[in-house]
Amino acid sequence: MSTLKSLFKAGLLSSVLLATGCATTNDAASVNDPFEGYNRTMYSFNDTADRTLLKPIAKAYDTVMPDPLSQGISNIFSNLNEITVIINDLLQFKFGQALDDFGRFGLNTTVGFGGLFDVAGHAGYEKNNEDFGQTLGAWGVDTGPYVVLPFFGPRTVRDTVGMVGDYYSDPITYIDDNGTQNAFYATRIVDKRANLLKAEKVLDEAALDEYSYVRDAYLQQRQNLVFDGNPPEEDFDVFSE
Repeated sequence: MSTLKSLFKAGLLSSVLLATGCATTNDAASVNDPFEGYNRTMYSFNDTADRTLLKPIAKAYDTVMPDPLSQGISNIFSNLNEITVIINDLLQFKFGQALDDFGRFGLNTTVGFGGLFDVAGHAGYEKNNEDFGQTLGAWGVDTGPYVVLPFFGPRTVRDTVGMVGDYYSDPITYIDDNGTQNAFYATRIVDKRANLLKAEKVLDEAALDEYSYVRDAYLQQRQNLVFDGNPPEEDFDVFSE
């Protein structure tokens, strides 16, 4: 695997670690984390890789990139993600949401010049978050144990399986030229990491045990997404033993 694809993985790690930093934590003893020893070691490895490589690049990118251009790049990648969202809308039988998301994608791709401008957002189309891990959850597949993957970061067994579908539904996967494909991967992860530079302060200030904080936040966020913001308290399976 090329260096740029490895950077792509590190970017996914950064996104998950920092984007979930505002959730509340739970009693670690009740979390399904049988691989905690390995997970803590891998978490430390990933964190070191991020701090020594990806974060400095992201800070330089944030310094030199004009805000309008940076926003436009983020919009393009958000628009590409609509393909994955629409496919999972359909797999979860959310046909009304799929129609809205298709309208959002079509409007931004055409009037928004390939997604450079979020015209659909200004027109009232909400950005939805769907992936294959959520689809498996909606189908009743259990989360399985929590696991930290090298470079990819926090996952459950269910979400790890879902990553296969996410990969094959990503339009960048089908770019034939390796140099162009790698450029897309690298730009996406650096832009995403740059957008999270301010958010990481939440994690630094809130967590006494950073590993547990990120784990619990990730599990809560994923459960919340599967149930569209209304997880059943009596069946909060991500925290079952």
